[in-house]
Amino acid sequence: MSQNEQTCPLVGIIMGSQSDMPVMQACVDQLEEFGVPYELVIASAHRNPAKVHEWASTAADRGMRVIIAAAGKAAHLGGVVAAYTPLPVVGVPIKTSDLGGLDSLLSMVQMPSGVPVACVAINGAKNAAIFATQILGAGADEHRATIADFKAKMAQG
Repeated sequence: MSQNEQTCPLVGIIMGSQSDMPVMQACVDQLEEFGVPYELVIASAHRNPAKVHEWASTAADRGMRVIIAAAGKAAHLGGVVAAYTPLPVVGVPIKTSDLGGLDSLLSMVQMPSGVPVACVAINGAKNAAIFATQILGAGADEHRATIADFKAKMAQG
């Protein structure tokens, strides 16, 4: 359920490169399965800093409640986004050819005090969508019920 005229996106997905989309498709698919409206943008913290600033600093005013940021290598995107928004940010470290994604993971979890970024596993895009929906569920019964149903189905095998 991507952004349209009738549904305000609750989750913002930002990724540093189009090459991250094969990993992030699992995030998109999970949000769609849950019926959570989202907005997706591609903007690099290094190559498009002004676009990242504009998008992140206006996300809350546009109705978003959670941001998922995916990036590889130096993976500064989540931290840069977190610097510009009061919203919770969930980082998805992308596996790299250089260090297998450990570089991305460490870049995300080592944010300075005051600029937190929650972080899922390397290429953990599906978990990022689940976690974002859990965050939404803290204040919205329908999202909490969605997660409860999801977990009940998982428990059944």
